[in-house]
Amino acid sequence: ALPLAEVRAAAAAAPPPRDFAAALARPRHLGARPGAVPVAVIAEVKRASPSRGVIRRDFDPAAIARAYARAGASAISVLTDAPFFQGHLDHLRAVRQAVDLPLLRKDFILDPYQVYEARAAGADAVLLIAAALGDAGPIRALRELAEDLGMAALVEVHTPAELEMALAAGARIVGINNRDLRTFETRLETTLELAGQVPPEVLLVSESGIRTPEDCRRVAAAGARAVLVGEQLMRQPDPGAALLELVGAGRPGPGAPGPGAGGPAPGVSGASPGAEGPVAGARPDAPTAAREGVGTCG
Repeated sequence: ALPLAEVRAAAAAAPPPRDFAAALARPRHLGARPGAVPVAVIAEVKRASPSRGVIRRDFDPAAIARAYARAGASAISVLTDAPFFQGHLDHLRAVRQAVDLPLLRKDFILDPYQVYEARAAGADAVLLIAAALGDAGPIRALRELAEDLGMAALVEVHTPAELEMALAAGARIVGINNRDLRTFETRLETTLELAGQVPPEVLLVSESGIRTPEDCRRVAAAGARAVLVGEQLMRQPDPGAALLELVGAGRPGPGAPGPGAGGPAPGVSGASPGAEGPVAGARPDAPTAAREGVGTCG
């Protein structure tokens, strides 16, 4: 690992961060697709999970991110944890070069070093897991550091006690994980039960177990402004097409080709290299470049 001083310098020299919270407040897919689900989508890029093992063998983070951008994702989550998710910071760097959307570094963030590291790699937000940090103090310290660097902090909770902890830490964005990290069981009711305790000024994200447009509408009705979806998209032959289906788009909007419209991006099954055209949020000419539970969204 690089010395902290070098990582801090790299974070300071990184291009300005994108506004993660603002992106979630204005779902990209809605403008061109009337009738689509009324929540922003944070689409996740990950190779594996502790509950499912390897999810995607033809794993090209940049290509998958471009497919998500075409399909209207508002932001992209990138797993960088290696032991459980086979992730790497290079995956985040590759996605940063591929799309202009805000990026969430999804990992077990426990130390300020990792926050600087995230900013240096191009992240616009970091995940802070209440269950891993254990107290409002560490959550607040890491949240404030992230915000000092221009990033957002998505504080993940699963229980009323964790939600109370997150709010005591001043969380501005709260993610309710519908998956029980002990059993891996998912229940959308977790969001429905906890959402009423989230103040209206806090941006609420529902994570895990989001599989259909109706799921999106249910959590939206409870107060969620965004959903984070990973495995449900990554397991499909064409993650971009799967995202279009999830948001209830029916067909691609302008500048957002779907299945059969030029083919999915390289690294996505059935790809046709060179078939990609310019799309808002994507850079089609860009190069491709220790604990269970985080990122096991389905």
